[in-house]
Amino acid sequence: MKEWTREERYKQISDYSDNYLDELAKRVARSPFRQNYHIQPNTGLLNDPNGFTYFDGKWHLFYQWFPMGAVHGLKHWYHLTSTDLVQWQDEGVALLPDTEYDSHGVYSGSGFVKDGQLHIMYTGNVRTEKWERVPNQIVARMEADGSFTKFLPPAIAGNPEGYTDHFRDPKVWEQHGIYYTVIGAQRSDETGTILMYCSADAVEWDLMGEVDAGLPDFGFMWECPDLFEIDGKTVLLFSPQGIEPEGDRYQNIFQTGYVIADDFRMDELKLEHDGFQELDAGFDFYATQTAESPDGRRILTAWMGLPEIEYPTDSEDWAHCLTLPRELSIKDGKLIQKPVRELVALRKAQTVSAAGLLSETKHFDRSGANCYELKLDVAFPASADHAPVTLDLCEDATNDKRFRITLDPNTNKITIARSRCGIPFAEEFGTTRTLTVEHMDAVKLQIFVDTSSIEIFVNDGEGTFTSRVFPEAGETGLSLAAGSTIDYSLDLWELA
Repeated sequence: MKEWTREERYKQISDYSDNYLDELAKRVARSPFRQNYHIQPNTGLLNDPNGFTYFDGKWHLFYQWFPMGAVHGLKHWYHLTSTDLVQWQDEGVALLPDTEYDSHGVYSGSGFVKDGQLHIMYTGNVRTEKWERVPNQIVARMEADGSFTKFLPPAIAGNPEGYTDHFRDPKVWEQHGIYYTVIGAQRSDETGTILMYCSADAVEWDLMGEVDAGLPDFGFMWECPDLFEIDGKTVLLFSPQGIEPEGDRYQNIFQTGYVIADDFRMDELKLEHDGFQELDAGFDFYATQTAESPDGRRILTAWMGLPEIEYPTDSEDWAHCLTLPRELSIKDGKLIQKPVRELVALRKAQTVSAAGLLSETKHFDRSGANCYELKLDVAFPASADHAPVTLDLCEDATNDKRFRITLDPNTNKITIARSRCGIPFAEEFGTTRTLTVEHMDAVKLQIFVDTSSIEIFVNDGEGTFTSRVFPEAGETGLSLAAGSTIDYSLDLWELA
């Protein structure tokens, strides 16, 4: 794979000819791993979702984008809109790194509505001659023609005293006429935290202090914070970096998770909770962002990828996608994630419908591509010894290649394994991931398979696994195996 120099990473897109960009797009379009119904970049690298907002009858969603290749270079914001969270309209580049306050990248931020117009607040990075970072928090407004006006100088220039230049990712909301933002930060002692600011006009911002999440030494940096309420509870989402593995938990290079508090007082900035919980148990999930729908639902999306990992499409000059949108709720002290109900519009023909008792391996006849939704319900009969059940996706004719999901009722654990699925990658971070569920006498799985991703929702959103996979030609098979008797039903819909 090409080695990128610093100069190449930080060239402006305007420095490339239209012909070069057209040829790059054609090359990417030929990739066998392009997705069918997930948001993905036309070229280059996508990472954090940004600016997720419902405004003027549409969803607005942006993402971090380096257009020229699958590396983290000069970041832009790319803009998409939707009326239904399913079909997305390409609106093109929204923000360029074109001022002295964001010359080395337009980094992550959020959207909010003010005075009847969509505004955003983002982190603009500047590098000095010594390559020292200067982070600036900048507010911009979307105009009627879809362009953005940046309000300069920055709303918050540089990093506050006592904190390093790792100061980024503002998430803004309005409450009782006051604007608030939470921003990821690193203390001078290199521990992660979140700072909170307030403003009467979203122009002049005052530092309120650190959000006391009761996690004083929990990683070296907290990214992409998000603070909101669900059913009277306060939820803080964030992505801590530098957490060591702990049993089945914290297996990825970096984590994303949350705490839930009964109350959050602005005068104390304190969250009392029962502990940090990971939001996803899969291989590739990071940098969440949420927005509120007109009917009051809290909708989440995330980057289906991770920093500092090489993916098989890197050599094709593109990388990553976003997760499907998910509805959040709270049940028994946990965040529940379900695919948004609008996604049913993706269904075409139902090509598999099977049910009954099973105590052997059953191969399901399907000739379609890896582009489907699958629902599996498994019930383990009472008072019996049970062998684990396996569901194999993306399998070849011999079952040598496969993505395996194992349900073990003896341990209440669900394990996914991708080491034998298509092109192997990131194996230094492990090839299995495991989730423990409360009860396993009956298990429900809802699975969305796309060309190069698998999203699994367990027991109506009690848990999720989000993973990239890169199956090769002919790896589209499906089988279910039970070593002891189970009662099951399996339904599969091809997706548009």
